[in-house]
Formats: sequence, C-alpha cells, structure tokens
Amino acid sequence: MSCCSHEAHQHEDPERGREFSLYTKIDFQTLDCLNEAVEGSGAGVFKPWDMRKDKSKFVESDADEELLFNFSFTGSVKLKGIIVIGGGGDSDPSHLKVFKNAVPVSFDDAGRHADQEFDLQHDKDGVMEYQTKVARFNNCESLSLYFDKNFGADVTRICYIGLRGDFSEAQKRGVVICNYESAPQLKDHKTPGASDYSAHGVS
Repeated sequence: MSCCSHEAHQHEDPERGREFSLYTKIDFQTLDCLNEAVEGSGAGVFKPWDMRKDKSKFVESDADEELLFNFSFTGSVKLKGIIVIGGGGDSDPSHLKVFKNAVPVSFDDAGRHADQEFDLQHDKDGVMEYQTKVARFNNCESLSLYFDKNFGADVTRICYIGLRGDFSEAQKRGVVICNYESAPQLKDHKTPGASDYSAHGVS
C-alpha cells in the first residue's frame, strides 16, 4: 500500500490548474458512481481547478461510507497524479484504491488487489497530490476509483477529484472499402494448373 508520506506532495502554484484538466477528457456518458445518495451527483466532482473549493457540488455516499467511480476516457491517458477534496471532517475519504482498464468494477471486484492504493489525508484546499506509479498507469483508457473508508463518519462526502497526466487522442482505425464484382470476369479466374492467386484482404 502506498503511504502518503512518500507519495503526497504539496503544490500551491495556481498554474497547477492547467495540469489538472484531465476531467475534460472523461467520457461522462460512461461515468457511473456506485452508492451515491443522489443519482448523477458523482459526475459533479470532476470540475475545473478553480472550482475545486466549491462545496455546492459534491457526492455523498448512501448506505455506508463506500463510493466507487467507474469511467472511461475519450483517448489514452498516462495518469501521473490524483487530488481529492472531501466535505470536511470525518466524512473525508481516508483510503483510495485505483484500478486501471478494469471497468466496470463492482464492490465485490473492488476487494481484489488494486493497481495502486493510497492512504488519504484531510485536504480542504487541494494541495496534496497523490502520485501514481506512472509506468503502471500508462495507456490508461478507463479508471475505477474505490473510496472504501473515511475518518469515522457514517457517510463519505467528496467535493473534488483532480486528475493529472498526459492525454493522447484515440487512434481511429482506417476504413477499407471493398468492391465486389456484380458478375464474374473471365480474366480474373485462373485456369486449372495455374499457381495460387493472392487473396485480397483488409489490411
């Protein structure tokens, strides 16, 4: 398990906001937050850096303290860092498990070994960055974020999740149009004993 003292670093440079813009590369149609008290509220915590302290948009857990986000990106991401701002006090999340390219992850699935885990701290200003093992989070097309614990409250509240990293557009596969003859042409057909012809395939 990763420890905050080794992987969380303070950053107060306002220019950091430009680096935490990966939320714009989330395919929000795929985003699902399990155990959210208000349906759809989980999407609201992925927002611009300058709105990270805005507590009017938040997600709160329902039945217990667990929250589980599943979402895809619109391309390929090299994830480098995560920032989490809670609602304040004991409802702040205290632990995070991150899964790469495993969507959808259920609560049962989340019990398995994660790609990386973090012990979280109280962070009302978003100055604590939890750095990922970058080589492990290269070519990341989807993420699952499992907040399984808080600091003792009945429910967990999160106001902001920031993601830092590099983004590459999805590579579009070329479309090959094959033309088929409406009637056989004699010149295209080999006579008996001729060598095998080359097949025309889709490259």
